Amino acid sequence: MVLSVVLAKPAEAQSGKIVNTGAIVGRIVGVAAAVVVVTVVVLHQSSKKRTITGCVNSEENIMRVTDEKDNRSYSLSGNTTGIKPGDRITLEGKKVKPKGADKTLVWVAKG
Repeated sequence: MVLSVVLAKPAEAQSGKIVNTGAIVGRIVGVAAAVVVVTVVVLHQSSKKRTITGCVNSEENIMRVTDEKDNRSYSLSGNTTGIKPGDRITLEGKKVKPKGADKTLVWVAKG
């Protein structure tokens, strides 16, 4: 779709002009390069290890950790064996988007 928009131009009557294929090829190469760059950046970001570091606290039988970087509080899920309230920990895992009405952020810890 992007390629068709880039290459689209108004119709003109031909008067013996030769089509400049170099310009068309240049546009195609430019669009392809942009797609490759965006793909590499997205793949790099998705493959980065996600970690949070902070102090664990417990409230209403839910373990939570407040990330020192963004100061957000996450409910812990997944393998939390050996984690006690008051511990300062670094967890590797993934952030889960909130789905409930309270919009609580959840961190799924890897074991």
